[in-house]
Amino acid sequence: MKNIILSTLVIACLMIFQNTAQAQLEAGISVGLSTYQGDLAPNSISGSFSQLHFSGGVFGRYNVNNFVAVKLGLNYAKLSADDANAASESQQMRNLSFRSNVYEGALTAEFNILGYQPYNFERTFSPYIFAGVAFFHFDPQVFFDNEWVDVQPLGTEGQGLDGFEEPYKLYQFAIPFGIGVKYALNDQWNIGLEVGMRKTFTDHIDDVSGLYGDNAVIAAGNGELAAALNDRAGELTNEPSIKTETSKRGNAEKDDSYIITGIFISYNFADNGLVGGRRKSKRKTGCPTF
Repeated sequence: MKNIILSTLVIACLMIFQNTAQAQLEAGISVGLSTYQGDLAPNSISGSFSQLHFSGGVFGRYNVNNFVAVKLGLNYAKLSADDANAASESQQMRNLSFRSNVYEGALTAEFNILGYQPYNFERTFSPYIFAGVAFFHFDPQVFFDNEWVDVQPLGTEGQGLDGFEEPYKLYQFAIPFGIGVKYALNDQWNIGLEVGMRKTFTDHIDDVSGLYGDNAVIAAGNGELAAALNDRAGELTNEPSIKTETSKRGNAEKDDSYIITGIFISYNFADNGLVGGRRKSKRKTGCPTF
């Protein structure tokens, strides 16, 4: 399924390139850092440096005019968090952690605040804001018994059992939004910096959401491994956990989010549509030409 989504997005990029006949297009790559905000890291800004990971992507941008652009991007990000890095002792004692790979396709609209026109160095710098829609895949894992374990199929919070939630989906929508700056090195090359938040509609990127549930019920229905990963506090104390089925494991009322920050470089295709601005600038004043 993941390969189908990525292939579809690549085809969409190629169709945009073909339909606009390389008229107003640029293409580029980005590299940077990603981080996560959720039940294991309520404030990603103050989180541990170990929570920062590599991100990267490719994109095509269609420049409607000097102020408006539309971008289609394919991005990869890695996310993780660990209660061991938390500031509060109570969260450290919860002893939960995760990691996940995120594969994202995003369609966003950009507004260049100052206007952007690289040709003839007319407007070579502009901050911009953006927002749009994204579709992403994630795959939460936890480290247990010296190996990484995929947790979504297990139902660690009793997902799929009677009286519990349905298993959560690994394909989700998100709303990307943020700010950036871009600068024209010359007529053909641009560089920039972008910071984007992804507001998701799932609380399960970290596999942590609501209540612990009854461990005996989870063990009977979803297996001993699911129960062991549901409540890991006892691993620190070497004593049975005192968690009950009504104890909060996470905050189900607030969805998870992630942030991608990166620098990018892009290439303006020959006879980019923005060249219209250059042609206009070469016209002499006086009688109009037809």
